[in-house]
Parts: sequence; C-alpha cells; structure tokens
Amino acid sequence: MTTPPELIDIGLNLAHDSFDHDREALIARAVDAGVTRMVITGSSLESTRWAIEWSRLHPQRFRATAGLHPHHATDLDESALAAFTEYAQEPEVVAVGECGLDYFRDLSPREAQRLAFERQLDLAVRVAKPVFLHQRDAHTDFVAILRDFRPRLAGGVAHCFTAGMDEARAYLDLDLYIGITGWICDERRGQHLRDVVRQIPADRLVIETDAPYLLPRDLTPKPSNRRNEPMYLPHVVEAIAQARGESAAQLAATTTANAARLFNWPN
Repeated sequence: MTTPPELIDIGLNLAHDSFDHDREALIARAVDAGVTRMVITGSSLESTRWAIEWSRLHPQRFRATAGLHPHHATDLDESALAAFTEYAQEPEVVAVGECGLDYFRDLSPREAQRLAFERQLDLAVRVAKPVFLHQRDAHTDFVAILRDFRPRLAGGVAHCFTAGMDEARAYLDLDLYIGITGWICDERRGQHLRDVVRQIPADRLVIETDAPYLLPRDLTPKPSNRRNEPMYLPHVVEAIAQARGESAAQLAATTTANAARLFNWPN
C-alpha cells in the first residue's frame, strides 16, 4: 500500500460542535489520508482557548491560531485584547487571527471591524507571529490597513481565498501566502480559481479545508451529513494540481513545506 504524501491543513475549525461526537475518529481518518498536521483556527476567545488546549494535548499533530473573527469585532474590548495578547504568546499559537474584515454580512459595524483588525495586526507585530487573514467584500479597506502594517509583520496568509486574480495579485504584492480550499471544486462558483492557482507562485501556495465548512461539491459519494473534514484535503490537492498541470505529490510536498515555513513548524 502506498503511503500518502504528508499534508498540512492550515485552517480547521476543530472546536466546532459538529465534531463533538467523533473528533478522535476524524483525526484518525485525516492521518490515514496523509493529513498529519493541522492548524486549528481560533476565531473567538473560547475557540482560541480550546485550540491551545487541544494543541497541548496533541503537540505532534496540532497548532493553533489566536484571534477574533470580524463577525465578533465588537467583543474586542480591553479585557479581551489582554486575553488574546496572553494567548498569542503561547508556543502552541503559530499565528494571530482569524482576523480581518467582512462587509458581506456586516455582523459587526464596519468601524468596529477596522479597529479590531488594526489591534490584532498590532498584536501580531508585538508577538512577531504571522497573521491568519479573513476578507470578504472588503478588499479596498483590507489592503489599505494591511499595507500600513505589512513592513512590521512576520508574514501572513489570505485564508480561504475565493476571489479573482486582481485580489490575489494584491496579496502576493504584500508577500502573503494564499490559502486554497475546496471552493475550487465548486463548478458553479469556483471555476475561476483554476485559472488563479495557475498564477500563484509555488512558494506562496498553501491548502486548507476550513472544515466543517466548504465541503468539495464534486466529492463522490458525499457524506450524508454534508460536513467537511480534513480527510478530504487530498481531494482539494488533486483539483489544484490538475489546474496547475503538476502532480499531486509535487503539490503536496510544496504546500507542506510552505505551511511549515509560514508557521515555523519544522518536522
């Protein structure tokens, strides 16, 4: 039996309650599929705390991010910022975020989103760790804020990238990594990503599931619960590799090396 290539899933919402009943089995399935390391996304104080604790229990498999999603920007008061500052310094935490702007849903006022984004970028500068970035329908403000901080940042990744080449080029100009998910497998909304990934430099590309969200639409058969999980990351790799005209094994090696470098997570 051929051993699958090692993959790093850079974005997994493992604290999500849909995983409560089978989290250990999910991890076993991921490892069997070659997804040997995973970064758990922190998007609130609670999920960040959980991600750190889980990473401590499983240091060979997991790392965490520490941050506040723009949907919850109004929660970033002084007390919360002090807690995130403490969490961001923990050795299990490899990035600050998920942070950024989301004008699509506007679940927090835009001014509050911008302020929370700036405060988390400042935190990333202070702890010298990269940023795990979220942006939806807010590209102009997002890039303007990020550009001010970029010279002092340790790096970053545009998580769950679904836009076109103009936005990708702007992020590449800021020397960011770009995270591609199963969105590329969506024949209705993701076909343009096949063109985009061909133009992303090999050393800037990373992969993620964003599980339990963004189940690849072309999976056959689909799980009855329609829940995404890390075991499906090789399917995303196949789609990206096909679009780029390279082997899945080559892409796996490249993206794993990129993620390890971005998050300072050597073998």
